[in-house]
Amino acid sequence: MASSTFTPTQLGRLWRLYAGMDLLYIARGPGVAFTYYLAELVIGAAAATATFLLAARFDGIGAWSRPQILFLLGYAMLVRMLVTVFFSYNLAHISRRIGRGQLDHLLIQPQPLWAALVTEGFAPVSGSSMLAPAAFLLIWSGQQLDMTPSAAWWALFVVDVLASVVIVQSFEYAWGSVAFWAPRAAEEINSHSWDMLQTLIPFPLDGLSGLALTSLLTIVPAGLIAWYPTRVLLGVAPVSWVEAAALPAAALLFATFAAWTFTRGLRHYGRTGSSRYLEYGHRR
Repeated sequence: MASSTFTPTQLGRLWRLYAGMDLLYIARGPGVAFTYYLAELVIGAAAATATFLLAARFDGIGAWSRPQILFLLGYAMLVRMLVTVFFSYNLAHISRRIGRGQLDHLLIQPQPLWAALVTEGFAPVSGSSMLAPAAFLLIWSGQQLDMTPSAAWWALFVVDVLASVVIVQSFEYAWGSVAFWAPRAAEEINSHSWDMLQTLIPFPLDGLSGLALTSLLTIVPAGLIAWYPTRVLLGVAPVSWVEAAALPAAALLFATFAAWTFTRGLRHYGRTGSSRYLEYGHRR
């Protein structure tokens, strides 16, 4: 099916289809659902525990008060949840699909590759375990900060959250594209790039040296995912409209670079194919 004929209605149908399959996956029994959600909550909480305990012990971190840190953690959890909801089943860890030869399963489907990449990982049931704690932290910290958000603030919040998700996925796809050239060595590269981001995201980066801060805003854009947008939204430091618009602009740049690396890798993959289906390959 040509991409020009793929309509939003068809996207909606695919999202409904995969949402139903995800529901069936969780609805196998109460024991399965409870174990899955508990495990996801523990993993998510573990990623934020260090920052939370530091903020609780010292009543904040640097220029950030404890409620501001809680907002930062809630924002980071929300971004992580959205990535999990829309890009589960190794679509956030695309190196696994490339390295294992599973990308062929997408290429032979009668739909554009981009449509498969934005729909096949839709998991609103199994991926929403972080929604409750993220919402709790955002609401609770907002109350402690006596926030009265305006319509413009909410618009900026939505734009920043979407931009943060785009930056996460762009970083993952840029690194995951290495698996086109080195499928065996780079099959799990996205597992490590994901863990690196999740380790760095929950910390405020104020006070870092110029080189370290620049690196965490460019090479490893952990600071753009939660620290920078939260800093803008809460006004931790005076922020201009130019700085407020910097995150969506950065997301566009990262997405462009990721698309460039992925399409180059895809062209290489079209010439070489997957070693999984060759007799001398590492997998059969």
